[in-house]
This record gives sequence, structure tokens and C-alpha cells, in this order.
Amino acid sequence: MTYAVRHRGTAASLPDPALSKLKPSTRSGNSGSRYHVHIANEDLEGTMNRERALKIVLVVVGLIFLLGVYPSMMLWPSGWRWQPNQPEYEQMILGVYATLGIFLLLAARNPSENRSLIAFTAWSSLVHAAIMAVQSFQHASEHGHLLGDIPALVIVGVALIALAPAK
Repeated sequence: MTYAVRHRGTAASLPDPALSKLKPSTRSGNSGSRYHVHIANEDLEGTMNRERALKIVLVVVGLIFLLGVYPSMMLWPSGWRWQPNQPEYEQMILGVYATLGIFLLLAARNPSENRSLIAFTAWSSLVHAAIMAVQSFQHASEHGHLLGDIPALVIVGVALIALAPAK
């Protein structure tokens, strides 16, 4: 994408990274009084694709946290529910994840304004997965979590860290 900017006139408002890419244009019949901004399409497209991917991940994770944890616990108890059944724990964890899911859905509107929430979700998911992994290895009856909620939380944490908005 190329934007023409006059050299001896009013320049268009451009972000700082774009200003550093101003290059003189020497076309036939042009006395060099024009500059063209050559924005690296790969950089711009990469940033846009990354932000789009982050928004999608935030919506998907938000919906899963809000609506998917309870059905997972009911449909695949060995991978998502600790034994013996602990209703008080389940209510607490469902409340925390549903609330986090709502805030992730809100964060998807403007991820760069919600860096702390995204970082918290990513790192707390990884810590939660690590603690559960240790506990799953300690108790043979909980090995199903190694194929259920543990990898799910690792995927959430890694995806959010990889796609986190830059400062």
C-alpha cells in the first residue's frame, strides 16, 4: 500500500514507524517533489492477522470458560473433575472461570487495552496446569487430567502468550 505525501506541503498524519519509511519517488516528469510512504505490507498484515487471531482466541476461550467448563466436567469427569466428587469446589471453580470468561469476551473488543487481563489468564492457566499435572502424577486415579483440562489450560496459556499485544 503506497500513500503519497507532499514534500513541500502539508504532510498527512502518519504513525512514527511509517515516517521512517519515507522514500523519494523519482518518476518521469516528477521533479522529486513527492515522497511515497512504503509501508511493509508484511509487518502491517502480520500485526493485523495477529490481532485478529488474538480476538478470536479471546472469544473462543471466553465462551469455553463461560459455557464449556461445566459440560466438560459432566461429559468427561475423568479428564475434568477431581475425585471424589467435590460440589463446593466445582461451584467455586465454575464461578471463577465463568467470570473470567465474561471479561475475556469484553477484552476481545480491544485487546491492547486489556494486556494485564490477558497476561493474568495466560500465566494463571499455566500455573494451574502445572499444579494439576503434579497432582495427577501423584494420584493414579487422576491421570485422566493429563489428557483433559491440563493440556487445555496449557494451550490457552501458550496461545495467549504467543498472541499477546505488544506494549
